[in-house]
Formats: sequence, C-alpha cells, structure tokens
Amino acid sequence: MRYAPVIGGLVVCGLALTACSDKPSYQSISGETMGTSYHITFKNGDNQADTAAIQASIDQRLESINDSMSTYRENSTISRFNRLSSHTPIVVDADFVQVLTDSRTVYQASNHAFDPTVYPLVELWGFGSRMNVERLQSPPSTAEIAAADSLVGLDKVLLDGDKLSKSTDGVGLDFSAIAKGYAVDVIAQTLKQEYGVVNYMVEIGGEVATLGVNSNGRPWTLGIDKPVIDSSVENRSTLTTLTQPAGEALHIATSGGYRNSLEYNGVRYSHTINPTTGQPVANNAPSVTVLHDSVALADAWATALTAVPYPDALTLANNQGVMALFVVENASKTGFEIVKTHAMQQKFAKTSP
Repeated sequence: MRYAPVIGGLVVCGLALTACSDKPSYQSISGETMGTSYHITFKNGDNQADTAAIQASIDQRLESINDSMSTYRENSTISRFNRLSSHTPIVVDADFVQVLTDSRTVYQASNHAFDPTVYPLVELWGFGSRMNVERLQSPPSTAEIAAADSLVGLDKVLLDGDKLSKSTDGVGLDFSAIAKGYAVDVIAQTLKQEYGVVNYMVEIGGEVATLGVNSNGRPWTLGIDKPVIDSSVENRSTLTTLTQPAGEALHIATSGGYRNSLEYNGVRYSHTINPTTGQPVANNAPSVTVLHDSVALADAWATALTAVPYPDALTLANNQGVMALFVVENASKTGFEIVKTHAMQQKFAKTSP
C-alpha cells in the first residue's frame, strides 16, 4: 500500500545490531530487502547451523516474497495483477493469499481505514515519497477525487482459492503497509522451524519480532522514537520503551507521518490518505505502535490507526481491542504524551513485576 514509505520508529535497546563478541553463541546478520534493510540477532539453535547458510535461506525466502508482492518489480505477481483487466484471473502463491487475507481482516475491522487499493488516491494527491504544499494549495476537484475513489475498495478484489481477479478495471493492490511485517513473521518462522532458534530479534524497516532473551539473558527491549518532525534514523531520540513479556513472543510495528508531513494554514497533514474520505489525514497521531498476534497484523493496524484523525483512531482501537500506544502532542504543544489503549494497558499490567 503506498501510503508512501515510512521508516518505523523502533530501535532495539541495549544491543547493537552487530555480532556480540562477548557472547559468541549469539550471531547477527543483516541485508537489504523491500527498499529498506533487515537486521537479525539470534542465538544459534541446538543444530548449530552455519550462519551463512541461515542467511542464504532467509534471503531466498525474502526474494520469493518480493517476486510475489513488490510493486517495483514489473513481473511480480502483484504487478501483473495490477495490469490485468477486470474478471481476468491470475494464480497467486500462498504468501500472497495470506497477506490478502490479513489485509481483508484489518480492512473490515478498521471500517476500511486500512485499504491496500488506495493507491489511485495517493497518486491523485501526488503523495509519493514526499509531500508538497502546492498540491494542498491546489487540491484535486471533487470529481477527480470521486473518480479515483471509484477504483478504491478491497471488496473489488476477488479471491477464489488461489485465483485472483478484480471486479473493476483499474483496481490495483499495494501491500507495502503490511508486507514488511509479513516478511518479519516469515523470517521468525524460518528461524524457529528450520533451525530451532528460540532466542531472536528480527527487524525489517522498523517492524520487529522477538522471542526468548537477548545476549544478556534478558527479555528484549524496544525503544520508541520521539516523533520529531523531519528526524531521521541517524538523528533520533527514544521517548519510551517496551519490554517483551517473559516467555512470550513480541510482534510489534510502528507507523507515523512525522518523517513525511507538512503544515499548511496551521494544520499538519500526514502523507497518508484516508481511504474513506479521499483526503489527506490532518491532525492524526504522529506515531502509533501496535502489538498483535503477528507482525503483519500489527503493521496493518498501525497504518490504519494513522489513516484517521487521532480521536477516531483511539476510539477505533479501543472498540476493536487493539493493543496500541499513541504518541501525541501534549496540550501545550511543547512535547509529547503517551496514550495507551485499554488492551495495551491490561497487557503490560499483567506482565509488570
């Protein structure tokens, strides 16, 4: 989904993303994928598999996901689907089916705030990798928005077994707001099932899965950035942390427009388009972090909760029982405050000492 690329506001605390010399049983590998980077730190399983072999297996798996879902590859499954005319089926792989299924789950539960068919509206507003104030000064007409909106709606994408089609010409999919989370899930599954790894941290573009303990024998701790306008991964500041509950996996994603937003007439606009209104989101939460059963679902929900104004997003998350942490400006607009949903409060109240 091209809500435009977002760098997640998460950082692993207390552990560098390089090999740990004092704990040789822990290994770190990294690489490039999906227009960003991945970092994995893990304690080798009982079979003591070769690290290079593990990375090769992971890279191969990531390559298959890209071949399926990358809109930047002309011959990927998703690109071929997007070029098809209506009612023309294409066979899709199991990864594609799972991501579409997860997307539909969040699409329905979020009242369509998450919608991987929103790309025509993003293009209409010119909100690619960067926004520009000129488009807000001369916005699309009501007729133009209506025309683009007629191509938006996941209900227009039809799945029958492994055959995918669309009901309307011009409908397309973009999974960029869920695919990185799904890839994290896949890597974690590969580590556990193929190599017996039960202590790991997997991160792609700020979406993270952890299990077990780090090299210090403690549960993994993740830092959440302050959503400072125009900050970068090189110039960041941690606002708060979340520590993985002992004995549990942690699946987490952060979304926010603070690294790609602008102010116009006293209102700050995100790069995100609200699929239900066809308009750029104004005054949404600068940063939303979500915990869920999978990183894919956390990724999708984090996007959904930044695609609507903050008060509506908080109500939606509470009504759906989503474990979410919102970072919003304080009343005096001099700093930030943290607002947790009821489910998030209950989750960490249970795991507190």
